[in-house]
Amino acid sequence: MAKVLTIGEPMGLLVANEPKALKDVTQFTRYVCGAEVNFAVGMSRLGHKTAYISRVGNDPFGQHILDFLQEQGITTDYIELDEINRTGMQLKAKTLEGDPEVVNFRRFTAFSHMEPSIVDTVDWSAYDHLHVTGIPAALSASCRDTIEAMMKAAKAAGVQVSFDTNLRPALWPSEAVMRDTINELAFLADIVLPGLGEGKILTGLDTPEAIADFYISRGVKTVVIKRGTKGAYVKSTDGEWYTPAYIVEHVVDTVGAGDGFAVGTISARLEGLSWPEAATRGAAIGALAVMVEGDNEGLPTPEQLKAFQATAKLNQ
Repeated sequence: MAKVLTIGEPMGLLVANEPKALKDVTQFTRYVCGAEVNFAVGMSRLGHKTAYISRVGNDPFGQHILDFLQEQGITTDYIELDEINRTGMQLKAKTLEGDPEVVNFRRFTAFSHMEPSIVDTVDWSAYDHLHVTGIPAALSASCRDTIEAMMKAAKAAGVQVSFDTNLRPALWPSEAVMRDTINELAFLADIVLPGLGEGKILTGLDTPEAIADFYISRGVKTVVIKRGTKGAYVKSTDGEWYTPAYIVEHVVDTVGAGDGFAVGTISARLEGLSWPEAATRGAAIGALAVMVEGDNEGLPTPEQLKAFQATAKLNQ
């Protein structure tokens, strides 16, 4: 199995126990969230050796996050403890259908004080792949510099880099700044994974094919565009493919579906599967992710993934 590294902000997550407006909820269940957390958990459950780079406060949420990651078999050697600044947190509503209301508390968190010097501590010879999302770059100037330095160092060391655009407009000062910064980072990656709507915002183009060409013409080797219930479009320097999504009868929580897709796609490629097979596995894990409450509770083991793909129906 591959050795994988990711970097991002883990947060404490409180999910409402009843389907009410968040202001009226009195009881919550605690989880751990964060796009990169979800990716790390998913890769580890599939058997890949996974390490996480981050910074959390030395507080109850931060301590719980460290315990959780270690329980998942994720290496936490690169996680710094901040004695001054606090761990970020998130409130999420319980919903019976559609996307849940989410409220973040992540201004001036421990992670926002991340510095590029962390890059110098990484032994790149120990890793095959670096996965990054567009979220950390929005949190502070030092975070943005850290992400850029991390991607450049990985590329220089011959480590494959994937980048999930993961747009969070509320975290950016303007759409223009978001677009320009995310694209600059995307151009440093080997694999870019935008949603179709995100691709339209980032490129000003309307079709999956044109969006993929935008990134490939700037040096990206493969673009995997998520198309929701329509599946995915993959374009690489050696071909293009349309792949289907899986049918999900009952959606419980849509948060984390894109992270599940990244887990499936990247893990499959690291295991030697073709791009169509990889995107189909991505669709499978994305489907499993939306069937349960919590951001990463639905991420499967190899046995659970095999069982799902053997019985689930594709939306063809």
